[in-house]
Amino acid sequence: MQTKAREYIDFWVKNSIHAAEQYGTPGASQDVNELVGRLIEGARGQGISQKAMEEEVGDLTEYVRNMLVTANKAEMDRRN
Repeated sequence: MQTKAREYIDFWVKNSIHAAEQYGTPGASQDVNELVGRLIEGARGQGISQKAMEEEVGDLTEYVRNMLVTANKAEMDRRN
């Protein structure tokens, strides 16, 4: 059974981590620190601590960076 923290992280990633737009159009934020800040702030609003999230996925900055890389790679693969 997933924890509330893990459910929130998965929901947040699905709705907040997107590939960079191609062809010079503005895209989703690619700033890892900004994204981590949003994740922590949103979780706090749900009563989920940063510690609880880190117990699920480890370092949040590294986790968000990896999710962003994955999203960008999937978009590049889709375009090729």
